[in-house]
Parts: sequence; C-alpha cells; structure tokens
Amino acid sequence: MSDRIRALLTRRRATLLTVAVLLCLPPFYLDAFWLRIGLFSMAAAIGAIGLALLSGTAGQLSLGHAFFLAVGAYGYTWLAGDPGPGLPTALAVPLAVLMAGLAGGLFSPVAGRVKGIYLGIATLALVFLGHHVLLTAESVTGGFNGRSVPPLSLGGFTFDADRELTVLGVPFGAEERLWFLGLALFALTWFTARGLLRSRPGRALAALRDSETAAAVMGVDVARHRSAAFVVSSMYAGLAGVLLALAFRRVVPDYFGLVLSVDYLAMIVIGGLGSVAGATAGAVFVTALPLLMTRYADQLPLVAAPGSAEGAVGPTEAARYLYGAAIVLVLLYAPDGLHGLARRARDRLRRRRTPITVPDTAVPSPPPPAAAARPKEHTP
Repeated sequence: MSDRIRALLTRRRATLLTVAVLLCLPPFYLDAFWLRIGLFSMAAAIGAIGLALLSGTAGQLSLGHAFFLAVGAYGYTWLAGDPGPGLPTALAVPLAVLMAGLAGGLFSPVAGRVKGIYLGIATLALVFLGHHVLLTAESVTGGFNGRSVPPLSLGGFTFDADRELTVLGVPFGAEERLWFLGLALFALTWFTARGLLRSRPGRALAALRDSETAAAVMGVDVARHRSAAFVVSSMYAGLAGVLLALAFRRVVPDYFGLVLSVDYLAMIVIGGLGSVAGATAGAVFVTALPLLMTRYADQLPLVAAPGSAEGAVGPTEAARYLYGAAIVLVLLYAPDGLHGLARRARDRLRRRRTPITVPDTAVPSPPPPAAAARPKEHTP
C-alpha cells in the first residue's frame, strides 16, 4: 500500500471519528425542540436513502413510499402494544421492518414487470389502499385517532422519560435517549447502502437505470434485480417508520398520505438522485424547513403563525412553496442536486489548494536540425 493511499485512509478515519463525536454532542447542549428536528431528520434520511436506491440507482419511480413507512410504524405499534401480540419491543422492531419488506415483496412482481410512470401509478394505489385500511381496521390501527406507541426497551434500558437518567450532569429525557438510537440506525443505514452501491448488485442496478437492454445483454436478471430493489427500499422505509413512531409517540393515519410520498420524492431530487449523502441532505432540508418556519413564523415576513386568520400563508404551506421552488432550481441549474454542488465546490477548492510547480531551471530544447541544403534549380 502506497503512502498516499495510507494517508488518505487515515484522513477518512479521522473525519469519520470527528463527525461521530460531533453528532454525539447535541443532547448535552440543545433543547428538546432541536433534538426533535434531528430525530425527524434522521428518520426521514433513512427512508430517503431507501427511495434513492430504488428511484435514483435502479431508476424505478415510486409514489407509495408512505405506505411502507406506515407498515413499519403501525407494525411496531401493533406487535409491541395492546391490543396486539405484546411482543418485546426489541423483537418488534426487526419484525416490523420485515413486515415492510414482506409488503414490498408482495408488490415486487408488479415492480419487476412495470416501469416508469406506470409503476408510479401502481404504487400510488398503495397509498390510497393503505390509508383506507388504517382508517377501517380500528382493532389494529386505532382508526382515525391512531394509537399510542410503546416505548422501546433494550436490555432493561427504556427510551422514554419515565425513569430519571442523568449523564454528565445533563438530564436525559426521551429525546436525548432516542437521539443515540437514531444515530445508530442512521449509521447502519448509511454504511449498508454505500456498501450495496459499491457491490455487484449495486452496479447491476445502475446498469438497469442506464439501459435495461444493455444490462440484460451483460447477464443481469432485470426482473429479479428490480424486484429486489423494491424489497430493500421497502425495508428501509419500514425502519424509518419505526423511528418516526418512536419519535412521535403516536401514529395517526393522516400522516401517511400522498403528501408524505411527494415529500420523499422532493428529498431525493433536491439532494441528488442515486446518492446516499444527497438523500440525507435533502431529507434534512425538507424535514427541518417547516419545523423551523413554524417556530419562527412571527419573525418571518409574509408567513402567519399557526392558527391565524384565513387567507394567510401558514409556515407549512410556505415551506412547501420554498422547497417546491428548490426543486425547480435544481432541475434547471443543478440536475445532480446538493450532492453534485458540494462535489464540484470541493473539487474547485482542491484545485485551488494544489500548488503549481514550475521547475527552477528550464533546460532549453535543442534546435531542430537544419534542412539539408540542396542546389537551386534553374528554370529553363
């Protein structure tokens, strides 16, 4: 291994360690509002990474992502709650993720044969069907009012505020405890997704996105890989739904509607299709913007506080206008999203930092050999 590669690996390890330490600090310094924004952003990032694998890498349009988030959220609530099997919450989490994957597997034959706008319309049906089931299956979902979410317990440690806990003089409530759980789940999602993209199945999915005919000629099983991408994306969405349920502490059917699916599409478009880092950046932007505008609505022009008179633009609507405009700007001027902008800025900065070496003494090149003299020809 060369010294340059070794130095690069050392620098990357140091960067990862620094980022990990910085991400562990907010519970000791920020209040519950900012921690909730972080929790919702991490849950959204997990779901957005799954959709980026499906739409950005495999090239499959899906408008049903909210359905699989609902399966994960309600699956955990029912498996660990009463009425329900009342399973240990540590067991209910992976089972809820598997339920979301099973739901994706049941739909995968359609995903393996349909593509483009037709697949988007087919997945759109899942959202309306799921919303109807959530409203009518009251014994499982609680109906219109939803259900309370049982707190997660791992090895006797409960992620709620019932038992007092103090760490380094800071009282740890539910948000502080869930912060580290969200970090662990997000890190798991990040590294597994990046590993998948760099593996042979990830390259096969990228080949499918570019040209299905060329991928089939190279030996890629088109239907099987498209179906597998849908199942994996559904499992990521189920994990995001579990974390959202734990952060909200109550699940209601109206949250898992078409608007949520459109929000996730906005996340991956703004962040950059097919990029794990881009999906994360887009998820943070789309999730945090309405929450921040709600808190500071009285200080923003043209934005009314929640509950104001009719005709005023509320913070949620204003946030949707803003990231709708962001989508238009991205499509026009930066098709590769925030991730592409950051990569180009990093490359430009690296080129500026790279010194241009000019040799001190330039060795003059030897003059070209003179052409051989030949006698002048006389014209007759």
